[in-house]
Amino acid sequence: MSFTTRPGTHGARKPGRAMRLVNKLVVRWVRRTGGKLRGSDVLLLTTVGRKSGVERTTPVNWFPGENGSWLIVASAAGAAQNPAWYYNLAAHPDQLHIEVAGRRIPVTAQQLRGAEREAAWRRITTTQPQFAGYEHKTDRELPVIRLVSREAAAESP
Repeated sequence: MSFTTRPGTHGARKPGRAMRLVNKLVVRWVRRTGGKLRGSDVLLLTTVGRKSGVERTTPVNWFPGENGSWLIVASAAGAAQNPAWYYNLAAHPDQLHIEVAGRRIPVTAQQLRGAEREAAWRRITTTQPQFAGYEHKTDRELPVIRLVSREAAAESP
């Protein structure tokens, strides 16, 4: 499944350098506490840089998906541009892993489309209404990504 969500023409200001510092602190917090931050479930997403080839770890809110999968949103808080980790996923969708509740899990990424995306989006915005606000800040469709354990994917027919 391809990752083809185009950037928008307007949106909120893209998180900058200060956010990188905050993300480093959140990564340490999540590793220490197991993945809850201000009432939200947070996982650590490690991707391979599309240009650098270097592993990058980013804290991301997650939502339960079908069959034990994890759903994440490439919101960038409503910025016109997709977050950098989205492009890393697009370049290397099968070279990533997540950390959830102290476990490191190799996963594969799939971008949801059509009715499947809409159903997931309704569940996400019902659980965390601020994501609906992010969508209103920009004219791009916020990508919803399903992360599937590579072990589980190998077992399914």
